[in-house]
Amino acid sequence: MPGLWMPGASMHWLASHLRKAGFAPEILGYRAVADGPGLAIERLAERLLAEGEADIVAHSLGGLVALQALCDAPRLPVAKVVCLGSPLNGSGAAAGMLRWAPAATLLGRSARLLRDGLRLGEEHCWVGRARVGVIAGRVPHGLGALFAGFGGEHDGTVAVAETRLDGISDHVVVKASHSGLLFSGEAAGQAVHFLRDGCFLH
Repeated sequence: MPGLWMPGASMHWLASHLRKAGFAPEILGYRAVADGPGLAIERLAERLLAEGEADIVAHSLGGLVALQALCDAPRLPVAKVVCLGSPLNGSGAAAGMLRWAPAATLLGRSARLLRDGLRLGEEHCWVGRARVGVIAGRVPHGLGALFAGFGGEHDGTVAVAETRLDGISDHVVVKASHSGLLFSGEAAGQAVHFLRDGCFLH
């Protein structure tokens, strides 16, 4: 699943890499700004229920959508989820954009999920049955710094700290920018390793 402002086609390179590794990827696009995450969550749940056991690889907002779907419907048949640059704890850049009306409109109906992160209850810890691996980037190329005061490593849009979440199975940081995660051989290799073995290479 792609991220905010990204068409399904943005996942083609990564999908091709997964296909070469022996997987059979399908791309689920959605209109994050106009329709918001609610419809995407609903469509994802319908697809999973129709097709059976699956793994999910998602970029940025797509990771939030995927995990929120699993929080809302814990019995969905998903074994593993790989999130690429997903601000699971909420996005400082999104929060900054919401303070400036002209930029806030660019987030549309996805603003709240991006700003706040996953709705996990009081513990704010992943407890779903799916194994979750998160790949973060550390190349600071992107416009996020204009809206967020990053204090540590970031990928230009999302801080590495924003991608960490208690309860997930594994976390790794690679040399890529936020958009670059979709075209990074290192990120793709880590995704394949997690889908096969449930962990990253460290």
